[in-house]
Amino acid sequence: MNPYLAGLMLGVVLLAAFYITGRGLGASGAMKSVVVSSVAAVSRDYAESSHYYSKYIADGKNPMKSWLVFEMLGVLVGGFISGAISGRLKFKIEKSPKITNRKRIILAVIGGILFGFGSQLGRGCTSGAALSGMAVLSLAGYVTLMAIFGTGFAMAYFFRKNWI
Repeated sequence: MNPYLAGLMLGVVLLAAFYITGRGLGASGAMKSVVVSSVAAVSRDYAESSHYYSKYIADGKNPMKSWLVFEMLGVLVGGFISGAISGRLKFKIEKSPKITNRKRIILAVIGGILFGFGSQLGRGCTSGAALSGMAVLSLAGYVTLMAIFGTGFAMAYFFRKNWI
């Protein structure tokens, strides 16, 4: 898709999210709901006694009934529909010819774990902090976006041999 059109559409979706829900976009809250629900399903007693998990399931609350969960389901379904329509829906591990599939998957999992840990430290993911923050003209949103891209640019030097 044309990146300018995609950016415009993302802006419209973000504006609609603010108007309809009173909140911006974000993804880490949905993952938190999945983790809390999983822990509660495996050991309800542990989840209820944990300071962290208990606040999400107290008083019969169901963390899976969060609008963020439905947002992420929409993103997944929309991605599959878009891929199917454009003919890009296939299982393929994208990587440089210089690394193995195993190394690519290991690096992706490590990156995902670090992203998840960082989103909890920052009290939200990049979507919530940067996009939604910038949409309301928050200085913190702009600083966050600069830090995200600056760190990515600095780290690219060390990892680029895996992609080029």
